Amino acid sequence: MKKLSYLFFILAFGQIQAQKDFQGMAVYESKTQAPKFDGIRAGNRDITPEMQKNIEERMKQILEKTFILNFDKTASIYKEEEKLEAPGQQAGGMRIMMNSFMGGGGTFYKDVKSKTYTVDKEFMGKEFLVVDSLPKLNWKLEQETKQIGGYNCFKATAVKEASKTDFRNFRPKNNDDKKDETKKTSGDTKTNFEDNFEIPKEIVVTAWYTPEIPINQGPENYWGLPGLILEVNDGKTVILCSKIVLNAKEKTEIKPSKKGKVISQKEYDATVIKKMEEFREMNRGRAGGPPPMGR
Repeated sequence: MKKLSYLFFILAFGQIQAQKDFQGMAVYESKTQAPKFDGIRAGNRDITPEMQKNIEERMKQILEKTFILNFDKTASIYKEEEKLEAPGQQAGGMRIMMNSFMGGGGTFYKDVKSKTYTVDKEFMGKEFLVVDSLPKLNWKLEQETKQIGGYNCFKATAVKEASKTDFRNFRPKNNDDKKDETKKTSGDTKTNFEDNFEIPKEIVVTAWYTPEIPINQGPENYWGLPGLILEVNDGKTVILCSKIVLNAKEKTEIKPSKKGKVISQKEYDATVIKKMEEFREMNRGRAGGPPPMGR
């Protein structure tokens, strides 16, 4: 009887220790639909079909990324996998600029127990450490299911406010909006490139999560579902899990970054919006408009 009790104790202790040491890694492929540039003017110049094709090809390269999510029971870190530029590729400077306007950061740390996040960002040559509460989405759990990487996944949807500092949320204005804008600026040949785009107030998000990995985590700042989120689609950006490794021998240290000026999300957004407005005004003042991308 004593031996049996001792065996139960060892098994129970082993399960507690296994839960404590639980850790996993998920690889995500992120693809964002590049905006269309047909019929758009840069300054007082039309964007030619050749320029349009060149810009869209570079944008596609920049908007396709691979991320690694390392997680345990309560926390995770989400970081872009660094890629070497192909020989002769000139998207480096453009990539840095785009990352600043895409909500990009170094390491995105989420603690679902304290419901907080920390992410280090570099914007216009300055380093910031954004520390704030995790955004809470009102997920609607659906009955629809599908398989992702061998895992049974359930569908969930939510509506969230579109970030004004994330370039991925930019949508081309429809023709009627462009006509109205043209009427307002008639006689002025200096059309701002950014005037051709707008940001919606809200975005519908569709997520797929698997209860087979019962942790409250996901890519970027997504969380709040009864299972690991393996896919997110907001209509413009698709983030899809391509690989999962559970309880690997080598453990990853899951902790927040500490570099940069500590700032709230609201304060960071205000800083970015201010710089974007300054950038717009600077472009309006140029006689020839902004130079072609990549130069």
